[in-house]
Amino acid sequence: GGQGVKQDFVKARERFLHAASQDHPDSQNNLGLMYVRGQGVKQDLVKARKRFLKAESQGHPGAQNNLGLMYAKGQGLKQDFNKAREQFLKAASQGHAGSQ
Repeated sequence: GGQGVKQDFVKARERFLHAASQDHPDSQNNLGLMYVRGQGVKQDLVKARKRFLKAESQGHPGAQNNLGLMYAKGQGLKQDFNKAREQFLKAASQGHAGSQ
């Protein structure tokens, strides 16, 4: 949870949207996570995938890992273990611990 502050997913979404509109990859990834989890927004795996793809195209290792998870689970797209592996390898090559 929030440390010392109340969690406010709606406010977080607004701030991430603002930063994402300026092509900030961390914000794209964070919005993707919000859409996967349904935090402050209705769960929408298509929108999550779109945000992860945008951040992944900017070399964001967290987004690469998240796309790998979506491919592995078949979440919001066709299950594809080869594509999942490809995304995990991209993320791992940048030191993303969850992908190694």
